[in-house]
Amino acid sequence: MNSERRSRVRPLWVVLSGMLAAVLLVSGCGAGSGGSGGGATNPSSQEAAPTAQVTLEPAEGATEVNPTEPVTVSVAHGRLEQVTLTNESGEKVQGTLAEDGTSWQTSEVLGYGKTYTWSGSAVGENGKTVPVRGSFTTVQPKEVVRATITPVDGVTRGIAIPIMIEFDAPVENKAAVQRALEVNASEEVKGAWAWLNDKKVHWRPKEYWPAHTEVSVEANLYGLHYGSGKYGKADLTTEFSIGRAQVVKADVDTHRIVVMRSGEQVASYPASYGRPGNPDLHTHNGTYMVMAKHPVEIMDNPQYGYTDVKKKWAVRISNHGEFIHENEENRANIGERNTSHGCINLTNADAKQYFDSAMRGDPVEVTGSSTSMPPRYAVYDWMLSWEQWQAKSAL
Repeated sequence: MNSERRSRVRPLWVVLSGMLAAVLLVSGCGAGSGGSGGGATNPSSQEAAPTAQVTLEPAEGATEVNPTEPVTVSVAHGRLEQVTLTNESGEKVQGTLAEDGTSWQTSEVLGYGKTYTWSGSAVGENGKTVPVRGSFTTVQPKEVVRATITPVDGVTRGIAIPIMIEFDAPVENKAAVQRALEVNASEEVKGAWAWLNDKKVHWRPKEYWPAHTEVSVEANLYGLHYGSGKYGKADLTTEFSIGRAQVVKADVDTHRIVVMRSGEQVASYPASYGRPGNPDLHTHNGTYMVMAKHPVEIMDNPQYGYTDVKKKWAVRISNHGEFIHENEENRANIGERNTSHGCINLTNADAKQYFDSAMRGDPVEVTGSSTSMPPRYAVYDWMLSWEQWQAKSAL
């Protein structure tokens, strides 16, 4: 009996032991799975891929946009598929797409007072397409102001030539305009801008230009607000050269002019200057500049008794009627007495020789007179000291 009970009990223990081992085996498999990943992944717990987010600059509906400001469309969490910016006439604005496809920017300037419209699409990381759409309007100026720049492209000028920018209307925001102006030269040249009035700004070196300097100027005026709703019409550029260093030294007292080139005297001519007594007829002291040359100039001054008088080899040195020219009718006084109406008279042969050597922008330094060039003269640049010149800067 006892042996039978023992024989019946042992199978039950064996079964229980087997069951326990099976449980432990299953438990061990579960632990191994957890160590390698924490169990099975629930697909619903994954974060969804993001949708493309499109940003317009300027923002949708923006107005009074400056046409020179950057115009871009960019996308986060995706790429641009197609993008177009058109004006009111349906014309496409040129632009450049970034290599990674995440942004597009205009590559041409926009117009004043125009509405521009976006179209296109972007695709997000989730594969979904979103539209690119919107519009903005550029500023409408009350007045678009034209400007001109001299010297013009490709010319060669004398060592006293200033860079001159003139506006068709007064400029209020002079500092903003001045910041938009850039002068570059092949030689190291110290110079500055000066406002001679509300419509005229000149750049002048502290000393005369070095001979044979190459000069370039940029005036980024388009889109620039001059004040009171006035904006620049267009950017301006010019490149010009400075020629040989020629200076005329004109001495009223000695009745001569001396031509200096590169510091050496190359010519000396007897002359007759403006007659003394009447300041209106004086040849004033000051640094003039060759402004133009005419083989024949018709001169008029009815107040002093002459009209339609033709004079040869006329080199204009001011905008108030002063020339260096031949006057054979005054030959007896040339080199002896000052009897002209303010011009510098030379003999025909000397006037021709000087005429051939003269270049626009050459300085003509007059000394020995009892009066000085008045500020009303258009080219007054070299009458100001460097300190006075700098004081006329808006910066």
